[in-house]
Amino acid sequence: MKKNILLTIEYDGSSFHGWQRQPDRPTVQGHLEEALSSLLREKISLNGTSRTDAGVHALGQRASFETSSGIPAGRIALAVNNALRSREEGAFAGSPVRVISSEEKPVGFHARFDSKGKRYIYRIRNSAVNDVFSRNYVYHVDRPLDVAAMKEAAVCLEGVHDFKSFEASGGTPRKTTVRRIFDLDVVETGRNNDKRTAGDGLSIPGKEAAAGFSGDIEISVSGDGFLYNMVRIIVGTLVDIGLGKMMPGTMTDIMEARDRRAAGHTAPPYGLYLAEVYY
Repeated sequence: MKKNILLTIEYDGSSFHGWQRQPDRPTVQGHLEEALSSLLREKISLNGTSRTDAGVHALGQRASFETSSGIPAGRIALAVNNALRSREEGAFAGSPVRVISSEEKPVGFHARFDSKGKRYIYRIRNSAVNDVFSRNYVYHVDRPLDVAAMKEAAVCLEGVHDFKSFEASGGTPRKTTVRRIFDLDVVETGRNNDKRTAGDGLSIPGKEAAAGFSGDIEISVSGDGFLYNMVRIIVGTLVDIGLGKMMPGTMTDIMEARDRRAAGHTAPPYGLYLAEVYY
């Protein structure tokens, strides 16, 4: 008798060409399916909730699959994590993918189609320089951002709206571009204590704060669904507003335009994290 298993997964997306399986490129889905198929001795096909792009990370991706294995549902996470670690080269190498939990769900449950919404986090480093160790995990903006203006503009996006202006071309066609944003928060999470400035390896402590840099900024957005690159375009637009290229009040005009050209730039993928899936 087959069991329906739901996985909660975290991964470092910088090593992969996105979530969705591709024939000639490493993807999170393909990497995990190979490990599961070998472990459970049957072909496993995962139904992921979000098809994250290349470079995008996850703190709480969800994926379901069916299996005839006798391994208890709650033990699959431990077993597959051991299998993932064994696939890495080097004595101390760790896997860029980890299954946080595994649980049995009713027959017919589908990780994607039963989802009621998602929450994404986008991380920005607002400083004169960025260290090489965080380059794949934050969007480095090297000019001071007006966080208050970004917060003012973000409020306009909450609620039910047509987000056509925040949809990139190339995605799967949707029946409607109307979505509900539950909440959108722009938060300064900590002052960047890096003492360097551009072209200056020994600057005075606190110089960046005095220059108006915000340090680390986290944008959290949750909603009932998202269009292709919608979160990254929202973030890019908020950054443009923070840089003074647009006024906060133009956010309503951007939505009413229903035209991608009206919005700001698309923020890079590596600052984006799929944080949570709602059921």
